[in-house]
Amino acid sequence: MTMPVGGENQVVRSPRRAFAFGAPIGMLGGLIGLGGAEFRLPVLAGPFRYPARQAVPLNLAVSLATLAGSLATRAWTLSLDPIRPLLVPVLAIITGAIVAAFFGTALAHRISNHLLEQVILILLVTIGAGLIVEAFLPTTGSGFIPDSDPWRVVTGVLFGLAIGTVSSLLGVAGGEIIIPTLVFAYDAGIKTAGTASLIISIPTVITGVARYRLRGAYADRQDLRQLVAPMSIGSIAGAFAGGLLVGSIPAAVLKLGLGVILIISAWRIFRHSRRTSHA
Repeated sequence: MTMPVGGENQVVRSPRRAFAFGAPIGMLGGLIGLGGAEFRLPVLAGPFRYPARQAVPLNLAVSLATLAGSLATRAWTLSLDPIRPLLVPVLAIITGAIVAAFFGTALAHRISNHLLEQVILILLVTIGAGLIVEAFLPTTGSGFIPDSDPWRVVTGVLFGLAIGTVSSLLGVAGGEIIIPTLVFAYDAGIKTAGTASLIISIPTVITGVARYRLRGAYADRQDLRQLVAPMSIGSIAGAFAGGLLVGSIPAAVLKLGLGVILIISAWRIFRHSRRTSHA
């Protein structure tokens, strides 16, 4: 079953196509502990031709399934013991992120489609550039946040507020921000940071999904059947495969490649919407 969309430039939305796009994106996310939403959003806005306001909540729903699959795989393949020293900042970040995700969905609902698209474009390019820069930075050294609980709680909540805002506006889990935050602020190893990122992201994304659901974002059952369900299944399968490969590919190579892909994808997808806005 397929569904043609649009006039002159028709696009086909089908479960098979959704699964095919979801699997490799899920694998990319599973490799470094992400939900893969940053790479899924250009697909939803491009090949599937969803407007930004509709793409964001759909993206968030698929991200939730991907994150759950990634965390389950990492819990099986990697030890969760290294996360214990990070428990205080992790809980603080979760608190701040949930608060921001709760109010951020209302902000995304109020701003215009054009402004939302511009915000998404800037965030995509910024995250991509951050990944590229991070690929060339050293992965060792002490964190810049003092090793005391009061400092970790306060800074964790502040970081969480920023992460939750990005998550709700862009429809992402925020792993590209969470992972470097844990590495450079709290001296976490890259693999540990990836696993902790999943733990932080899941409640944040659940909050965003719940808020979007209350606003009627998932009222179209056809979108859930034709896109969210098959893309989630593909993403979980990909995340499982990516989780099994953790450690076999250098993190710097992954970050560099993903950053370049993200910037190119953002430019190709959103140049069309920018031309449309000036037409």
